[in-house]
Amino acid sequence: MLTLAWPWVLAALALPLVLRWLLPPARRVQGRALRLPANAALAALAALPEVRLRRLRLLVAVAAWLLLVLAAARPQWLGEPAALPMSGRDLMLVVDVSGSMEQPDFELAGQPASRLAVVKQAARAFIERRAQDRLGLILFASAPYVQTPLTYDRNAVVQMLEEAVVGLAGRDTAIGDAIGLAVKRLRAEPPGNRVIVLLTDGDNSVGRLTPLQAAGLAARAGVRIYSIGLGGVEGASVGGYRLRQAGDDLNPELLRAVASLTGGRYFAAADARELAAAYAALDRLEPSVRALQTYRPARDLYPLPAALALGLCLLLALPHLHLHLPPPVRARLGGHPEAADAGVAAVESRDAR
Repeated sequence: MLTLAWPWVLAALALPLVLRWLLPPARRVQGRALRLPANAALAALAALPEVRLRRLRLLVAVAAWLLLVLAAARPQWLGEPAALPMSGRDLMLVVDVSGSMEQPDFELAGQPASRLAVVKQAARAFIERRAQDRLGLILFASAPYVQTPLTYDRNAVVQMLEEAVVGLAGRDTAIGDAIGLAVKRLRAEPPGNRVIVLLTDGDNSVGRLTPLQAAGLAARAGVRIYSIGLGGVEGASVGGYRLRQAGDDLNPELLRAVASLTGGRYFAAADARELAAAYAALDRLEPSVRALQTYRPARDLYPLPAALALGLCLLLALPHLHLHLPPPVRARLGGHPEAADAGVAAVESRDAR
C-alpha cells in the first residue's frame, strides 16, 4: 500500500503561485539594440523556437517542483500488518552492581566466584523463561540507571546484563532509588501487569528514597515487587554455585517488607529450590488482557522523487553551465571546434570595436 507519511506537506505545491501573486513583477532591462527592418511574419517565425524552449523549460521546472514536494511528503510503501506478541506482562529487572557484589564468597567447580556472577546466573535463567514478556533492565549501586528499556528482545537484555561490572554506578547500595526509577518507568504501562524483580545482596546505604518509601510509591502505582536476596547459610548452592560463607550485609527483613507492601513476595536465593520457587511464582502471574497491536513495516520511497527532481534541476542549469565553460570545452560539447572558435573570435572582434 502506497501512502504519504506527511501529506500536509502537499500544501506547499501552491507556494510558487502565491509568491507570483504577492511579489511585484520583475522589471525588464532595456538595453541598446540595433533593429533591422524585417517582415513581421519572418520575425514571428524566428521567435517560435524560443517560445517553445521557454515552455519546455517551464514544464521541466514545474515537474521538478512537484517531485521535490512529493519527496518532502515522504512517500512510503506499507507492508502487510503483522501482530505483535502481547502477553500482558511488563517486567523490570533491578540488579545490584554495588561494591559488595565483587566479593568472591561463592565457588563454582572449585573456583571462587563473585556475587555478581551469581546474580547474572539467576537473572539469565529468569530471562530465558520469559518467552513473550517485555523486559527491562536497571542497574544500580550509588545511583540507578536504565540499562535497557522495556523490550521484547531478550537477547539484548541478556547481553547488557553480561556487560555489567561492579563499580559501574558507584560502590554503595541505593535500593530505594532503584525501585523509584523502576516505578517511574512502569507507571505509564497498563495497570495489573507491572512487576519489578529486585536482585540484591545487601542493605540500603545511600539514596534519596528509603526502600519502604519507594515500596509505598510502587503500591500506589499498582506495581508489584518480587525481591530476591542473594545470601544464606554457608555451604548452600545457587544455580550450581556453592556458598562459601554467609553474606554479612543482606537485610532479608527489609526486602521482605518491601515485597509485602506491594503484594509481592521475597525469596532467599540460598538454594536451588528457593530460586525455582521464585521462578514458579513469577510464571503464575496472570497477565491482564490487552488489545491486539499490529505493526506494518514501512519502506521509504522519497529518494526516488528526490533524485528525479535533482536530475531535472541539473537539466535546467545545463545551458547556463555551458555558457560559462571555456571555449575548447564548449567546442567539444556543442559542435565543430572551428565553428566554435570562429564564433568566439567574432564576439571578441565585436567587443573590440
